[in-house]
Amino acid sequence: MVEVAGFEFPDNLYYFSTETDSLWVKREDGKVRIGLTALGSYAAGNIKFIRLRPAGKAVKAGRSLGTLESGKWTGAVKSPVTGTIVEVNEELKNNPGLLSEDPYGKGWIAVVEGDNLDEELAKLQGADGLEEWAKKEVAAKKALKGE
Repeated sequence: MVEVAGFEFPDNLYYFSTETDSLWVKREDGKVRIGLTALGSYAAGNIKFIRLRPAGKAVKAGRSLGTLESGKWTGAVKSPVTGTIVEVNEELKNNPGLLSEDPYGKGWIAVVEGDNLDEELAKLQGADGLEEWAKKEVAAKKALKGE
């Protein structure tokens, strides 16, 4: 586990980040479970709503899994991998607060069956160099919030 400025980054996950997204990816038997990191939740602010593409839909890496709305921001949640959505977290419809309350547990977003997981996961941030990466991510997201 890496902790930076109170934000936890479990070292058994992969991480995908864009200017607005900060997602975690957990490999599970040819699939990946995707969620918003604690830092991503913090950067988004008070999350009011999340709309997800349904199971069965194809998704490309860097393209939308769904839309997240907070008090400060509305935008796409981008998939870190290419594949087919096999499951979405239906609990988020009624309780989007799970994204903040339990980001690495009940607050997961979707499960995607990947087309080329080995190659795509190799492009994401893993345990090697995680602490340095996390420090840069925290600084970038705090700057985005004007802190």
